Amino acid sequence: MAILSMFYGIIISMYYLDNQQHHVPHIHISYQGQEAVVSIPDGEVLEGKIKSNKMKLVQAWIEIHRDELMANWELALKGENIYKIDPLK
Repeated sequence: MAILSMFYGIIISMYYLDNQQHHVPHIHISYQGQEAVVSIPDGEVLEGKIKSNKMKLVQAWIEIHRDELMANWELALKGENIYKIDPLK
């Protein structure tokens, strides 16, 4: 697992070689003990739950950084190093 970004107490990470369970490009979100898996292409929650106001922040961040997230997804599937992405400001 690699942490991509952190903002407002939200930690966003991506696992290497992680396409078996969800079969779509996704990120893992954690916030104060809550966890969710969110699709990169559409920002939909695939699994889990976090507070709705924090999820809206994550979805806005995905919208801004979708191209970078997809590039990281391709690297992660190959087991290669992924890059940090700027936090939401």
